[in-house]
Amino acid sequence: MSLGYKKYEKLSEKCEIRHASISKNESTVYYIDPSCTNNEKDDAIKMIDNLKKRKKRLVIFLIIVILSLLSIILFGTLCSDDVCALSISLNRKKLFSEHHLNNNINQHHDNNISSSSLNNKNSHLLLSYDDVLNDDFQNKFDINSNDVMVFLHIQKTGGTSFGRHLVRDLDLKRKCTCQRKKKRCYCFRPNRNENWLFSRYSTGWKCGLHADWTELTGCVDQELDKNEGETTKRRYFYITLLRSPISRYLSEFRHVQRGATWKNSRHFCLGRQATTEELPPCYTGDDWMDVALDDFADCESNLAANRQTRMLTDLALVNCYNKTGMSQKERDRIMLSSAKRNLAAMSFFGLTEYQKISQYIFEETFNLRFAIPFEQHNSTLSMQTYETLTDAQKKKIKDINALDIELYDFAKELMFQRFARLKAKDNDFEFHFSNLGSIRDKESFDWNTNIDNLN
Repeated sequence: MSLGYKKYEKLSEKCEIRHASISKNESTVYYIDPSCTNNEKDDAIKMIDNLKKRKKRLVIFLIIVILSLLSIILFGTLCSDDVCALSISLNRKKLFSEHHLNNNINQHHDNNISSSSLNNKNSHLLLSYDDVLNDDFQNKFDINSNDVMVFLHIQKTGGTSFGRHLVRDLDLKRKCTCQRKKKRCYCFRPNRNENWLFSRYSTGWKCGLHADWTELTGCVDQELDKNEGETTKRRYFYITLLRSPISRYLSEFRHVQRGATWKNSRHFCLGRQATTEELPPCYTGDDWMDVALDDFADCESNLAANRQTRMLTDLALVNCYNKTGMSQKERDRIMLSSAKRNLAAMSFFGLTEYQKISQYIFEETFNLRFAIPFEQHNSTLSMQTYETLTDAQKKKIKDINALDIELYDFAKELMFQRFARLKAKDNDFEFHFSNLGSIRDKESFDWNTNIDNLN
């Protein structure tokens, strides 16, 4: 067989090496100059072997690249919605935790945080504050459509009273129908028997007792589908209340001291509940009644400390309640940043210490009116208790609630920015603000035994 040289290459100055491609099967044959010495021939052979290995690695690399590109194209075309959504969600969470969570979020908190930053792997569409407040009426809360208001109720923030306002005092075409004995209300849309409100009094604790942001965003859609017997694409408008951290913490302490436990809370995250190793109990027996403040504050697994931050955080970003994977400092940084971001993107939040402003912001945001004004409690037993504490106790409480204190400062600044923004847009602000809750007289309805005790 005659061989035609397609290529000539001089691989060594001392020993000439040629290689030719055989036309039939494209294999390569190398020729070494016979005049080379044995050592030169050995060097040439090694050079040839290295060349063959490099070419082989190059071919393998190119094959891998080609297969990877084909896989991406096929995956994007053929994968199911659930699988694709999960992949996107995981990548989003990685990007979110590595590049977007930082301690300077308070310098950027009023920018346009899109609702897509909150959407989870279940296509759980959350409408952000900026979505609701822009001039696009498609993003306004529509009680006649598939919109659902979700109330994230944090303990001892006045949430029970606010929850009662939602089911009893909103001026609606179709009022919520409440039952005294069950302390439950049916809050249905004007045109059909579907829930527009997901809260303690309207649906009960469907996602767990005092479910947090992580639990609600992974649960609400499924529970409503189950309750209504069909799968529906809904838009969710999340709302919550915050309270000054020291007052809230002492209020929870007093509540636990009276026998409250919230031990039925699920603490569900990434498909499982927190273990006793992750959340060891602070007490033995049925409750922690008559606990001393120092004992209450010294228990490291007591969720009363920084409760508001934890309940607004995407706990998946810090591996839920497992604290072994990162330092406490890094965990705190991520949790605080996540809580700020989630709070800023919620459709509404109010502050217990600013009832009137909170009511005005809610009404202007959702274009819904309360029939009565919210009551302001300027003095509570919790703050009176705080004044009796020692300096060491005060410092301890502030230290263990440092995240909540920073979160509340952030929330307060943001709320007043929103208030100013709404006020500037309201041509009749003075009239509206001075007449909050003056729609009509309310009929008597006594739920006093279930009013949230702010003390």
